[in-house]
Amino acid sequence: MTLKKKILIVIAAVVVLLIAALVIVYCLGKNFVEQEGKVRTDWEVDAGALLDTDETLQVELRRSLAQANITVLQLVPTELEDEGFTYYDAGVQDRLHQMVEEMKGAEQWTADMPLAILNPYGTGSNGLYLYFETDMRTQVSYTIHVDKEGVSDFTATAADLSGAEYTRAHEFQMIGLVPGETNEVTLTMRGSWGNLRQQVTFTIEMPDDHSGYPTLLDYTDGTSGAELSDGLFAMMRTNGYLGYGFFFDNDGVMRYEMVLEGFGMDRILSYEGDIVTCVSATRLARIDPVGRVIQVYDLDGYELHHDIVLGPGGNTVVALVDKVGSDTIEDTVVEVDLTTGTVTELVDFSLLMADYCEGETHPVSLTGDFFWQAGEWDWLHLNTVQYLEERDSLIVSSRETSTIIKVENVHTDPVVAWMAGDPAFWEGTNYEELCLTPVGDFVYQYGQHSVEYAGAGDEEGTYYIRTYNNNYWANSSRDYEPELPDGVGTSLYLENGENSYVYVYLIDENARTFSLVQSFPVPYSSIVSNAAPAGEDGNWVVNSGVAQVYGEYDSDGNLIREFAYECTMQGYRTFKLSMEGFWFQ
Repeated sequence: MTLKKKILIVIAAVVVLLIAALVIVYCLGKNFVEQEGKVRTDWEVDAGALLDTDETLQVELRRSLAQANITVLQLVPTELEDEGFTYYDAGVQDRLHQMVEEMKGAEQWTADMPLAILNPYGTGSNGLYLYFETDMRTQVSYTIHVDKEGVSDFTATAADLSGAEYTRAHEFQMIGLVPGETNEVTLTMRGSWGNLRQQVTFTIEMPDDHSGYPTLLDYTDGTSGAELSDGLFAMMRTNGYLGYGFFFDNDGVMRYEMVLEGFGMDRILSYEGDIVTCVSATRLARIDPVGRVIQVYDLDGYELHHDIVLGPGGNTVVALVDKVGSDTIEDTVVEVDLTTGTVTELVDFSLLMADYCEGETHPVSLTGDFFWQAGEWDWLHLNTVQYLEERDSLIVSSRETSTIIKVENVHTDPVVAWMAGDPAFWEGTNYEELCLTPVGDFVYQYGQHSVEYAGAGDEEGTYYIRTYNNNYWANSSRDYEPELPDGVGTSLYLENGENSYVYVYLIDENARTFSLVQSFPVPYSSIVSNAAPAGEDGNWVVNSGVAQVYGEYDSDGNLIREFAYECTMQGYRTFKLSMEGFWFQ
């Protein structure tokens, strides 16, 4: 064989290997993204001995595997293992609810012998439903003690399902039992003057969590001397554990595991004493404080991505969606009526900004920054939406253009009102004149996530916007190369000591300007992530998803405590939620 032939063979082999590597990486990336659309097919849970079966309701009554010195029960639908079963079904929920109601009236339940059902509605694996009566009107608080290093006592005042602060009949979901541990629970009943009426203690050895997720996170304290705010850190859309939502306390102890059909929560919205959240890529659900699914909302023809918020009057949900069958993705906003379930399309940005979409952009290529989306026309990539009643407006965040966009008159005749970001990106397009003028010397946000309205300014027409500035430039849908300032990342993973930032902008619609009024560095995350208020003292909770950490910062941006978490590549969002009026008083 000649030397030339040998060289050609080597070159051919290298090319084949490179192509194979690209195909493998593409397939892995594609599979990673597609997991968000998968729906749970296995709802099977371990339960104890069968006690009875209600043939009419088709529900088994079993002892729970939770070992306790009170009787802990479990309800199991008889069709649990059937194909297509889901707890997020109105018929299933009605049967379970009827079973609970019948059991409430079957005996005289007391604080030392309560009706106790582990996860009766299938939506919270370690939630313990309790029902009992007291002679006097009392308020119930409880303390959960676990004899394990790093696990502090968890104390809360239960929010009764009736909404009453003091009552004789008590019905609530106990939050805080640590999976896989022996929990000592002390129930305390007090009268309206604070006088102790009764105190009861029981132990319960909890089964492991369903997901297998760690129940204790490592944390590192920062330099700030500020106190952590009250509440639970709610981790949403943790890749590798989709179909679950995790709630951790200030010591990094898991206190609740929400069980979904798939996908992740994105946000938890409050609605008439209940919550509304995403439960799969095509469904929202309204859930009450004891975990019962009150209503399911199907988004026929659309798939959720990235964000939901309450709409006009707080009676609708505004959601970012993909339109099934559309040439483009991640560029449509719909509204879901929480009474009727009707889904209405508000804005299709591929139509609203058709000249830019069709004239300047193209589908993602295999060599693009987001190669796993090769062939998809992700020209805008919306990742946050906010609804403002004034001028019937939406504020959306476009990762692909590194631009914050306001659209007005969304229910009548949508029109782009302004854009905030690097004005150079829009030069030579029909949107150049819509760009707000930057005031001051600052680096624009790049690849931003979690853009949120943060309150009115001192003058009419001014307001604040907070955002997680990923500080990462990538664009896979347009032939455009920016002049980037030093320190802006161009790699998915940390390379040169880059930071991401929390930004607060002041928007002045009168002068058509925007200025940076607060900024502080956080761990670098090229994509996903969020920054949101925590507590009442100006603290922040910040999730850096690719860095796989979330932390609480004081009002000046100094770290109080940072938690490291487990996931596959990234965790999408973390909020700090008080859950007052829902789980807790």
